[in-house]
Amino acid sequence: MNHDTATAAVDARVAALLAARRPGHALDRAFYTDPEIFALDLERFLFRRWICAGHESRLPAAGDFFTIEIGRESVIVVRTADGRINALLNVCRHRGSRLCEGRSGRVAAGRLTCPYHAWTYDLDGRLLVARQMGEDFDPAGSGLRRLAVEVAEGLVFVCFAAAPPDFTRAREVLAATAGVHGWARAKVAHSETYTINANWKLAVENYMECYHCTPAHAEFARRHVYSRPAEQSVEVEAAARARSEALGIRIGDVDEYASLALPGGESVSILRSALTDGHLTASPDGGAVATLMGAFTDFDGSSTYFDIGPVSDFLAYADHGVMYRFIPKSAERTEMEVVWLVDRDAVEGRDYEVERLTWLWRATSVEDKKIIEMNAQGASSAFFVPGPYGRQEPYAGRFVDWYLGEIAPHGAPGSGREAARMKVASG
Repeated sequence: MNHDTATAAVDARVAALLAARRPGHALDRAFYTDPEIFALDLERFLFRRWICAGHESRLPAAGDFFTIEIGRESVIVVRTADGRINALLNVCRHRGSRLCEGRSGRVAAGRLTCPYHAWTYDLDGRLLVARQMGEDFDPAGSGLRRLAVEVAEGLVFVCFAAAPPDFTRAREVLAATAGVHGWARAKVAHSETYTINANWKLAVENYMECYHCTPAHAEFARRHVYSRPAEQSVEVEAAARARSEALGIRIGDVDEYASLALPGGESVSILRSALTDGHLTASPDGGAVATLMGAFTDFDGSSTYFDIGPVSDFLAYADHGVMYRFIPKSAERTEMEVVWLVDRDAVEGRDYEVERLTWLWRATSVEDKKIIEMNAQGASSAFFVPGPYGRQEPYAGRFVDWYLGEIAPHGAPGSGREAARMKVASG
């Protein structure tokens, strides 16, 4: 079966699934288990959106690099001699070998050299050396493929698309959130990666709703008002917003960015929510875990959630930040990288302790891995019937509609529905 025929066959199956889907309900199991649909996810959705690669503090000097992966693709993110950040496909243009095998390091002499046949490239991806290729060989057409890069408030984003979504609104949202929280002058204090035996959409949907927070995340629920239904926390949230504004802290306009996905632009969202009484931040005892960051001169008792694109989600407190990077690997395997940020001048052992800093979101991530994998096991059943989203799951439902609109065959029900499809992070 050739590629066009295979694509037509999977398009026909997706169209049939869309036609049978009940609005407001979860996805059919095929969307969580089928390798051919996973291939569509990459081609039509994920490779066309902006993906957070990490924090630029991981690249302090020229030649420093780290690699990221999605599906079978690998990307080298590297700092050049003039301070720019480039993203290069980790595929040699000769016979396809990967150039960098480690997760991070420093490029010797400012050059990337293939370990297979020693083709050598500069940090812009230009081919410099190709041994014994003959006089008719033109190196100009054999440079490494460069991906689009955006750097905003210390966060590095990459996109595989030749014409990426406009990043203007994303930059505005990051200024109004990560900017206020001081992430441009942050550093990585710790990171952990969890392998989840589940489709990436189950992992992302879980992050975007807090219906599960009370039964599944006892420690999170004790500290975060967001775990409660909205109608039960109106007064608490209003009081928290007043405390923030009294300190001069304004985190964007939550209403403006609550469900924004402009045609042609990247999806963005902001959600601001209070912590429960007695908790300044996400810590075992409610006390500080690090020095204050950004515009904060005191603790305001709130947390800020913000999302850019489909698989990059962020959470900020007055004294630290947390990044969630969801990394689709296969139809039924996802990696979840959790990164903790502190102010770049904070000193471990004096200003923060890693165990205390990471306590809540390590516990929550372990719990998430368990419930997502249980969800995947059940959703793979031949007898699974998708149920309706509840009142605390509206953003998961919006995300699913947005996703379906992007991967649907042209002309199928649900295709082309990018506008107003957005997600908001939760715990």
